[in-house]
Amino acid sequence: MNILRIDGSMGEGGGQILRYSLALSALLLQPVEVYNIRAKRSNPGLRPQHLTTVKALAELTKAEVEGAHVGSSRLVFKPVERRCGDFTFDIGTAGSVSLVIQAILPVLLFSDCSSRVTIKGGTNVPMSPPIDYMIHVFTYNLRHFGVNVDIKLHRRGHYPRGGGLVELRVNPVKQPLTPINKVSRGKPVKLFITSHAVKLPHHVAKRQADSALNILRKYINVEPRVEIETYPPERDPHLGPGSGILVYVETDMDVRLGGDSLGEKGKPAEKVGEEAALSLIEDYETGMAFDKHMGDMLIPYMFLARGESIAGVSRITMHLATAVEVAKLFIPSARVGVQGEIGKPGIVRITGVSFSP
Repeated sequence: MNILRIDGSMGEGGGQILRYSLALSALLLQPVEVYNIRAKRSNPGLRPQHLTTVKALAELTKAEVEGAHVGSSRLVFKPVERRCGDFTFDIGTAGSVSLVIQAILPVLLFSDCSSRVTIKGGTNVPMSPPIDYMIHVFTYNLRHFGVNVDIKLHRRGHYPRGGGLVELRVNPVKQPLTPINKVSRGKPVKLFITSHAVKLPHHVAKRQADSALNILRKYINVEPRVEIETYPPERDPHLGPGSGILVYVETDMDVRLGGDSLGEKGKPAEKVGEEAALSLIEDYETGMAFDKHMGDMLIPYMFLARGESIAGVSRITMHLATAVEVAKLFIPSARVGVQGEIGKPGIVRITGVSFSP
């Protein structure tokens, strides 16, 4: 099979191009060369957290790999076969567990048996969906494709120390993915607030939740379910300190939209709660079915599904546009239409290729 060459500086020019390229390469067993890796970033080339994704997908496909070292601007990845079973991957830093899950999930879905993957690293870190979002929003929305995934959080890991522990369980699909048709979000039926603080006082998590609740009540007329997660100092297993919050709404169209924020030194807990609430409200007010983070995560599954999928997204992001461009290189027979401008609400229509293992 000819090797597919992908310019890592296209689109937003970050690590996402590498992740999506390797995810689709591993799934389709299509050899790929990615060059100009992260060319538009201040510290271009592979970083340690990207190497975990490379090594994980190499193990899941018995791939031959060239250029897998920190700072490398070129990577060649030649997968052999899709594997399944029990695996453990250690990012070794506070690198994002969520982004590793994004990359390895497609190949596990289309393998021959169920898999259990333990991942160590950062669960609540900057520039990445928190693990809470992956558990409560991402997996919930993927159900509509016929995807059965379970993510369990055993221990949180915050920047810079990491130390998080997450278990991913994946049941393979037996037939092509079901296309989705979700444009409008519908009416809210449930509202959730989950706020945590580790190696910090209980009041930090409580203040985050209270701040978010004060804002959400003005926009979403549903009584919220509030979960506060803290630990007594003598029984706190985390490396910490760290805090964060996820707020998400479930609608009568059976979709969830979420907003999140991370605590950091010197940032008031009230500000953390406010950021999460405003992020959700911004997406919620567009009336679209999916929030800005979910938009680009849907793309690979829409390309693989059986027939036309239609998704309304609160914002056409550069991440979404880049995901589409990468997927088109691997799956050129899919028909794609994106209605809307970058930074504005839009509708994505993709006629998938009915991929099956």
